[in-house]
Amino acid sequence: MDKHRDISYRLDQLTELSMALSNNRDLPLLLERILLTAMDITQADGGTLYRIDDSDNSLQFYISVNGSLKMHQGGSSGKAISIPNIALRLPDGEPNLSAVAAYAANTRKSVNIPDVYQATGFNFNGMRMFDEKYGYSSQSILTVPMQDHSGELLGVLQLINATDRAAGKTIAFSETDQHFIEALASQASIAMTNQQLIRRLENLFESFIKLINIGIGEKSPHTGRHCEHVPELAMMIAEAAHATTEGPLADFRMTDADRRELWVAGLLHDCGKISTPTHIVEKSTKMETIFDRIHLIDTRFEVLKRDAEIGVLQEKLALGAALTPEKSAELDARLQAEVALMDDERAFLRKSNIGTEGMKPEDQQRVLDIAARQWRGPDGQVRNLLDEEEAGNLRIRAGTLNDAERQIINNHIVITIRMLESLPWPKQLRNVTEYAGGHHERMDGKGYPKGLTRDQMSVPARIMAVADIFEAVTAADRPYKRGNTLNEAIDILAGFRARDHIDPDLFDIFIRNKVYQQYADKFMHASQIDEVDLSKIPGHAP
Repeated sequence: MDKHRDISYRLDQLTELSMALSNNRDLPLLLERILLTAMDITQADGGTLYRIDDSDNSLQFYISVNGSLKMHQGGSSGKAISIPNIALRLPDGEPNLSAVAAYAANTRKSVNIPDVYQATGFNFNGMRMFDEKYGYSSQSILTVPMQDHSGELLGVLQLINATDRAAGKTIAFSETDQHFIEALASQASIAMTNQQLIRRLENLFESFIKLINIGIGEKSPHTGRHCEHVPELAMMIAEAAHATTEGPLADFRMTDADRRELWVAGLLHDCGKISTPTHIVEKSTKMETIFDRIHLIDTRFEVLKRDAEIGVLQEKLALGAALTPEKSAELDARLQAEVALMDDERAFLRKSNIGTEGMKPEDQQRVLDIAARQWRGPDGQVRNLLDEEEAGNLRIRAGTLNDAERQIINNHIVITIRMLESLPWPKQLRNVTEYAGGHHERMDGKGYPKGLTRDQMSVPARIMAVADIFEAVTAADRPYKRGNTLNEAIDILAGFRARDHIDPDLFDIFIRNKVYQQYADKFMHASQIDEVDLSKIPGHAP
């Protein structure tokens, strides 16, 4: 190969490498490509790429290749390199300048040695031991530091034995070789820096998401766990949909970028709850605000019982000598009956306060009847036993939230969307807001906040809705309810499907692919996992 064709070939190789560095995000494969390209354009027989080991400030043998020995360690070979790291500093703290790779790293200068056995100033004992062990003859060596634009060391590229293939002998690395490898090292360093920067930014972004969820978890531990489990379940459903080959979702496919987008949306789907008051998120009883006010009602009943007892005693005193044993017994019996009734009413209100069962209309009316009882407060004023707000809370038909509190809870999705829309999402994450903001929408258009219909929602957004519901009904850490068994949870989800709340096609995949079992095995308590009876679900007989 003449000189001009040789340079042309090298430029072609650098161009190809440049394209690979731009398009490939697999850093280990890129590093191997860098080393192999360097060996190719210099016709080197061997090469080693060192990376910085920050844990002990040393150079780590990352990839080592030798053509004539047919040796390939590290990188894609899968064979670990057992050679000890090269220290960049001596025990006294001075820079290590005796090892040629450490010298290049410390000085940021290339080292080109025609014959290592004739060279002075460096310690080549390790190389001589290698030659002796493998029957090899190291001669020429070219060592080039890899550093980024700011001068930070990223690694060292070392080539062994430039070869004149026509003559079949080892030669020295030329100045042209050195210039090309320095250019290659510079180009590779830029690519490595960009890759590391991208990864660090991605890690920073995910860490920021975790920071938000930590804040939510501190306010509400069960909400924090919900934010962890929903993305896991969403990915399980998405993978099952991706793998299906028949039915309406047979064409649904995800790239790695799509998966990351859905994962991020899952992590952030309830980020708006960071603004929801803790006493509402954690409201475990109907009367709870910052404390459970049922105890105030307990106290009022005690006042009523005390007043009833005082009233009877006053009647007895008023009768004086006319108080007969029979009359006294009558008054005592009346008091006991009145106290028993109050105890029964108090027990009823306590049970109503829990909110674990749907409240019947007659029970709601009984709350109003009890509320109309009169008691005298500490200011001497006579008033109803329960005020309008208290009676309203105790008459909540299902759950523990009244209409105003439910609106505050529901508003978290509006806050979530506002928070996410405020971020300058890159192209590959442009759908995060839509996916995260759609988990309370319904297929019939009666969900919130936008009232979207099935056709207006993407498949990942519909996946989020299924994941959010199933995690919520199976969660055993909610302060206001128990965790449903697997059968109960599937029955509840089937009800949502029947009422056109969730996507029927995704429900079908969820059941047929037993995604529920996959989730249960990973996150549900053993006591909740019962044998699923698919015969109860239309179209899913075992």
